[in-house]
Amino acid sequence: MKNILVKSLGTLLIAGALTSCGDEFLKTDMSNGIDSTTALNSVANIGNALNGTYYRFFQYYFAGNYATVIGDLSSDIVYWNQETSHENDIYQFTFQDTSIVLGGIWEYGYKVVDHSSRVIDAAGKIRESLSDEEKEELDVYTAEAYALRAYSNFVMVNIFGHQVKVNGQDYSSQPGIVIVDTPVPAFKEIERSSVGDCYAAIQKDLNEAIRLFEANGDRGSLFYFNLAAAYGLSARVNLYLENFEKAEEMADMAIAQSGIETLTYTPTGYKALYNYGASNTESMFALAITATDNWSANSCGTLFTTYDYSASPWLLSKYGEQDVRNSIMDFVPNNNPVAPEFLGGKFGCYAMGNSAYATNYLINAPEMFLIKAEANLRGSNVDLDKAKSALLVVAKRNLAITSVDDLPATKDDLLSFLRDESARELFQEGHRLFDIRRWGVKSNAYAYKAPDIAFTFADADFSNVVFPIPADEINAGFGVEQTPEWENGLPQ
Repeated sequence: MKNILVKSLGTLLIAGALTSCGDEFLKTDMSNGIDSTTALNSVANIGNALNGTYYRFFQYYFAGNYATVIGDLSSDIVYWNQETSHENDIYQFTFQDTSIVLGGIWEYGYKVVDHSSRVIDAAGKIRESLSDEEKEELDVYTAEAYALRAYSNFVMVNIFGHQVKVNGQDYSSQPGIVIVDTPVPAFKEIERSSVGDCYAAIQKDLNEAIRLFEANGDRGSLFYFNLAAAYGLSARVNLYLENFEKAEEMADMAIAQSGIETLTYTPTGYKALYNYGASNTESMFALAITATDNWSANSCGTLFTTYDYSASPWLLSKYGEQDVRNSIMDFVPNNNPVAPEFLGGKFGCYAMGNSAYATNYLINAPEMFLIKAEANLRGSNVDLDKAKSALLVVAKRNLAITSVDDLPATKDDLLSFLRDESARELFQEGHRLFDIRRWGVKSNAYAYKAPDIAFTFADADFSNVVFPIPADEINAGFGVEQTPEWENGLPQ
């Protein structure tokens, strides 16, 4: 990685055959780069460049692996049997500013941000010369670019910056990331924005994406950012900001727009969500990983099979005997419980039989119901009945839970149940560390000694965990400074 923020890319990835909404998405045969100052002069070229942006986003360095799994690997819900060495520095909290994982997230996150900014900038320059039909197509592309930039910035500020709120305590003045809203000229001096300013930029981008989607529609595909997913991401962002009423409103809109009013409650149906591709009927936005376009050895499916990560003994103990989610908690035949070998879980790709072909479902309906429940438990107007109603939609995956009467009765007990339910439901979706941080509760990490429940970091404080800015960026000398004393926030 070479000072990605300050060295002009000069070219954009263009997917040669992609010229309209109806074309096949994510060709990996990319044409030669063309000069970014002259390339984006038509709706077709902007659409092609946007597909190149999705390709950056799709990479295993970012949403295709590293940026998606980091929040679970560094938490209590994952187990590593130590027979291989992949991303284990994250799992063990031994990472340094030279970490390959952190370097990949930073570099490719900013590739997405830079490419999105170029698409947005170019779209603004040509829009007035277009027909109404072309403007509508362009506006959909622009909405997607805003949403991709918001998603990437949100992921990066949570990894490289402090949690914006920790159980009511405000950390918005802490150093965040570098906000890029226009393409960065070569060798320009830059600096990190505050966490609060990063969130303001993320919200601004999401509001613009939503405005454009509402006015023009979306592509109607799980594999492109769409209106339901933009609402869903906004719900997540507002939850982190502890804007609970807004978080609930956005979650409701995501559910309504997606039409996903209920979930799957049979073992067979639940497992079928993770068959292949668009099989997850509870998802709003996913990566277009396929049998031909995937990361093979670097895929999440390989990480949770061949590379020896699995559900932790603690997490497995939290599923009731009648929980339909047990249907994906499978291990190899004659599994050695001391060194468990997982069959993929949500990355099982059960219809294809090859976990490397499994996709990442990034914004999903169950999370929206959990957001609604949390908002009604932690907001200014606590409503236990509304919280229970939303929580039940997810909790009755355990078939022993059939009504709100089976849920805890008090606010504190409901919050505790919600935290466990989030672990059960959101396993392998990458939320766990960030949830633990923002809740400000003691937790565990670096499980060992399977099948027993044991942690190297037990009952530890994770609220100040911040990952370091990659050394390559710091050493480039263009103004990005390291987070002071980041090591002090690691669990003890």
